[in-house]
Amino acid sequence: MTPGERNLITDVGGLRVGNAADAAAKTGVTVLTADRPFTAAVHVMGGAPGTRETDALAADKLVQGVDALVLSGGSAFGLDAASGVMQGLRAMGRGYQVGSQRVPIVPAAILFDLLNGGDKGWADSPYPALGHRALMTAGPVFDLGSAGAGTGASAGPLKGGLGSASLRLPCGLTVGALVAVNALGAVTVGDGPEFWAAPWEAGAEFGGRGMAQAAPPLLEAQLPRALGESTTIAIVATNAQLTKAQAHRMAVAAHDGMARAILPSHTPLDGDLVFAAATGTQPLTEPLAQEMQLGHAAATCLARAIARGVYEASEAPGDVVPTWKARFAAEG
Repeated sequence: MTPGERNLITDVGGLRVGNAADAAAKTGVTVLTADRPFTAAVHVMGGAPGTRETDALAADKLVQGVDALVLSGGSAFGLDAASGVMQGLRAMGRGYQVGSQRVPIVPAAILFDLLNGGDKGWADSPYPALGHRALMTAGPVFDLGSAGAGTGASAGPLKGGLGSASLRLPCGLTVGALVAVNALGAVTVGDGPEFWAAPWEAGAEFGGRGMAQAAPPLLEAQLPRALGESTTIAIVATNAQLTKAQAHRMAVAAHDGMARAILPSHTPLDGDLVFAAATGTQPLTEPLAQEMQLGHAAATCLARAIARGVYEASEAPGDVVPTWKARFAAEG
């Protein structure tokens, strides 16, 4: 398996991603959409999630396709970003048709970035406008690091960020991941620059530092953040033709990638969540074997995307934690 042309989730044909941010508030929104409705599912393993419209993704529910997925900062305030996305999609004539009306289906998940040094004293929520703007800018190429939902994120003792990665499977399927990394746990090993995700790195996509020689002996060393201020939210996607149940299994497997890249992950105080999206352009010729390959590829992409998001983060005035590059780049 090798990365796709862009090494982004948009290597899955037909997908587009848009970012919008409020620099003063140190927050933002990321939207994934597609040329047409796509199959989606979700799996939550963190103990403190914040979501919208996720019940509709269950295999037994009526609606079979969604129009967009939203990752947002802002804690529960950020769920309003989906309203702005819905407005934009409705203006495009998108949505589930009920009589003469169309209702865009836009599941969303949020992370906590309210205590990151940004100005959160807004009178009106900025998130509907941010969601609309992110949708309007969606395209095949987008920024990583301190962009979109990763704008104000933190990852343990470092600044978090928005990450993405992709893989092309020998059978012709493509898998990609998109993640806003805002973890309670750490993505690097101990006090060093090496990423927990290093065994899965493709080339030098997050610095090429290789694996750490030894892991820290105490878990407490990996818990530098205040409790209750975290969550990592992600999307894994494929061009495979999947049912909602099959997409759910891919989301479940993708959580392995989160556990590979963040220590600890899935804590009671994280809202760790993975959406799965399937555009359905490539039928499965060997369903059982290919489903297992999709799960492994999704986990691998997500681990790499998490490290890339932190690696690509950039400094901004008022930051309360350093970026990976500020902390380690001078070490060569």
